[in-house]
Amino acid sequence: MSAVKSQPVIPSSAKKSLSPVQLAVRRFRKNRLGVVGFWILAVLYTIALFAGFFSPYSIETQHFEAPFQPPQGVYIVHEGGLRLPFTYPMTVTKDPVTFQKLYKEDRSKPEPIRLFTRGEEYMLLFFIKTDVHLFGVQNGFFFPLGTDKLGRCLLSRTFVGSQVSLTVGIIGILISFSIGIVMGGISGYYGGWIDLVIQRIVEVLLSFPRLPILLALSYVIPATWPSTYVYLGIIAVLSFLGWAGLARVVRGQVLSAKSVDYTQAAKALGASDLRIILRHIVPNLTSYLIVTATLALPGYILGESALSFLGLGVKEPMTSWGILLSAVREEGFSALSQYPWLLTPGIMIVLSVLAFNFAGDALRDAADTQSRN
Repeated sequence: MSAVKSQPVIPSSAKKSLSPVQLAVRRFRKNRLGVVGFWILAVLYTIALFAGFFSPYSIETQHFEAPFQPPQGVYIVHEGGLRLPFTYPMTVTKDPVTFQKLYKEDRSKPEPIRLFTRGEEYMLLFFIKTDVHLFGVQNGFFFPLGTDKLGRCLLSRTFVGSQVSLTVGIIGILISFSIGIVMGGISGYYGGWIDLVIQRIVEVLLSFPRLPILLALSYVIPATWPSTYVYLGIIAVLSFLGWAGLARVVRGQVLSAKSVDYTQAAKALGASDLRIILRHIVPNLTSYLIVTATLALPGYILGESALSFLGLGVKEPMTSWGILLSAVREEGFSALSQYPWLLTPGIMIVLSVLAFNFAGDALRDAADTQSRN
């Protein structure tokens, strides 16, 4: 009898092949710092989007009776018994020697912290007029992060300031990347004298020192401009200085991509240059551009914060993390021992920059097609 050949048995539990996107997501999720950075950014941008809702007060509301009030605590125990979250109102006295205001919690009058309270009107999502805030107190005031020298709620100003500090990077990236991709793509695809001219422009821009140019161009912006124009001017300056490096890298990527077989085949079949660029070259740059954008965003945040800190950025009544930090410069760094809560916007800057760097590193690893994980 002839031997019967056994057929290989394929287990039903065999793993299905994963798509490149699924593999990238799996690699990203394995980077714990990257995942943490992603969720931090998700929280920060949610706060920026709904800043008016999360803020108990308007950024312009001044409480003259409470300048430099320290942060109020949140408690759940009063006189040995559990209660819903509450805070203690502050009583104010004056130092008989320095005449400085001294704040002390009045622990005899706990004030419940209520959710979805009515307060000052604001524009939700920039077009819905409402007066509902996430939290607040019915009597008195509640300042979780204290106040500034004019008695303005620092928590509210930090939340609203995130709209400027976090969006300046996104808008700047959209502008600079659009210019960089177009100029680098044209330079790499067509070559010749076009490549020569564009690369000389890139080299000139890369030779400029960044900070002095930012300072010089910020002085060109008229002081009489409204805050919105100044905000757009800062974005324009940062974008103008940010596209040159990207254009050089895109040029190299396009030079490599236009010589591969499928690009040459499309050209031989009569495909237009625009179709070849959009359908065959640009998709190969997508992962690189996403990673580069994520890693470049912190530079825009730091640039805007530095200009605003020096008094050259956006102006009141707009606010940003840089403007809030400038209060430390105005009061003198020696005041930090008395008003340490003024550094809260600086903590937000550090947190957002670290989150972008963590997420960017994780995206870079996830986009690595040579990885076997």
